Amino acid sequence: MEGSKGKDILVNNSNKEMSEMQTKNQVEDSIIQESLLTCIDLANSDLHQSALLLKKACLDSGFFYVINHGIRKEVMDKTFEQSKKFFALPLEDKMKVLKNEKHRGYTPLYDQIPDPENQVQGDHKEGYYIGSEVPRDDPQWDRPFYGPNTWPNPDVLPGWRETMEEYHQEALRVCKAIAKLLALSLDLDADYFDSPEMLGKPISTLRLLHYEGKSDPSKGIYGTGAHSDYGMITLLATDGVMGLQICKDRNAKIQKWEYVPSIEGAIVVNLGDMMERWSNGLFRSTLHRVILNGQTRYSIPFFVEPNHDCIIECLPTCQSEKNLPKYPAIKCSAYLTQRYEESHLKFSSYKKQT
Repeated sequence: MEGSKGKDILVNNSNKEMSEMQTKNQVEDSIIQESLLTCIDLANSDLHQSALLLKKACLDSGFFYVINHGIRKEVMDKTFEQSKKFFALPLEDKMKVLKNEKHRGYTPLYDQIPDPENQVQGDHKEGYYIGSEVPRDDPQWDRPFYGPNTWPNPDVLPGWRETMEEYHQEALRVCKAIAKLLALSLDLDADYFDSPEMLGKPISTLRLLHYEGKSDPSKGIYGTGAHSDYGMITLLATDGVMGLQICKDRNAKIQKWEYVPSIEGAIVVNLGDMMERWSNGLFRSTLHRVILNGQTRYSIPFFVEPNHDCIIECLPTCQSEKNLPKYPAIKCSAYLTQRYEESHLKFSSYKKQT
């Protein structure tokens, strides 16, 4: 099953394209088509058939849909409803749960600037990070990407924490099902990634996002600037408002962007840089961004990485005498810390300039 039929959508052109699109001092709109992505049915009993479809998608862009994922509509609806309730709070209330050193809590507008070369300000979105809940009496609670979460006041948002914890658990279950297909698509045992040292105690992060609809690439304003994800697997649930775009060839002189449409009942999935490293560059971690046309948008990405001590190195089935490992081995926590610090330095530099 493939994604829905493409159609043309008019959007403002990016800075890199503007010089070629100017006509008599006017900037024309570029035509961005919808991307045709593979759709994976997680209820399909033929895992090898699903793995072949998944491999095709991962070789192409690393973006695909999953259906029959088992997350009930009422759970999804409740999670979006509670997300909207949080973002509707006064800013002073949201700032009481500002993101801490463990990347848990609220992030205000302009908190990130993933594409400083093209962005004149940070991302025009606000968010909220929720990680795996690891209590203080757990021996590993003080590790960088574990630990207790920061939660809004239950008197202000009753049931909020319980809703988010339920969705977090459901999303992790879906990621583990996808990981089995990833393993099969790489000629590994289906449970390869489900070992204790990998996804036995993963670093898993739910993020609530709220976009106010402001985007104008010609002026360097983006809902989310162009970037690729750091980790292994990302699930993305949206409210159906169009905005996500992907670029399959980041090195093209003029980048071609395609919209990823929302499909009722489906979740968008993409691979991150860690999976590209694991597969020795075989599977794709694709550049993506969010461009909006004045509409408010809510989305819920869910990021999954292996546990802190997992060594990310070329998988045995992705190397040979003629295809040596392209990336050095690195511990998962060290890699994530490095990527977070790079992002933080970029943002700190931006703030100093502005």
